[in-house]
Amino acid sequence: MEQEEVLILVKKAQNGDEIAKEKLIEANSPLIKSVIKWFKNKGVEYDDLYQLGCLGFLKAIKNFNCDFNVKFSTYVVPMVIGEIKRFMRDDGAIKVSRAIKSFNLQINKFIDLYLSKFGRKPTILEISNEFGIDEQEVVLTMDASKMPVSLYAPFEEDNDSSLSIIDKFESQEDEDFIDRIALKDIVNSLNERDRKIIMLRYYLDKTQSEIANELGVSQVQVSRLENKILENLKKKLM
Repeated sequence: MEQEEVLILVKKAQNGDEIAKEKLIEANSPLIKSVIKWFKNKGVEYDDLYQLGCLGFLKAIKNFNCDFNVKFSTYVVPMVIGEIKRFMRDDGAIKVSRAIKSFNLQINKFIDLYLSKFGRKPTILEISNEFGIDEQEVVLTMDASKMPVSLYAPFEEDNDSSLSIIDKFESQEDEDFIDRIALKDIVNSLNERDRKIIMLRYYLDKTQSEIANELGVSQVQVSRLENKILENLKKKLM
């Protein structure tokens, strides 16, 4: 769905148009599901998580300012996360798994070593590169391990606590970082060949020629396949 169409529907929904609300929820359902999956196995049923996600989504519709130059999807995600975490705090449903606790210890050890070596704490991007995981997974792991601290809690770096965790997360790249949550699921849904091309090209930074050699095809074929895959991914993210 194009941003212009989204803004039209948001304005209608803000004026009480229930059909516009339903259209927005339906169009953004994959995004909501991509966010709530990070809260699975924490003591809340999936259906309840989805309902909470939808509640956060409706609050996002109500509070979104269409005059700001911000993508609606970028605004939605913190609202959905906040709604789920408020429920978890209020209902005492937070259960941090051993795996998350163990991984958080590894992250903390890396942070300590990095600080002693370079005199500063690593950024979220540097941590994600070290462990080979997405930035949002780093943030959610660190945040989950010290719940009920919120994503909006201060992220102290170099004695500067003016920014929140989510501010640091967003500042690593552009405001379209949220789209990458949905993108990960879409990439995983590709067939084996297409997924391999995307992983080699954009995750392992291989050239088209290197990929061609690995797949046993020409560089021209890889270029055509890559363009076709990217077009399809773009359509799915709209």
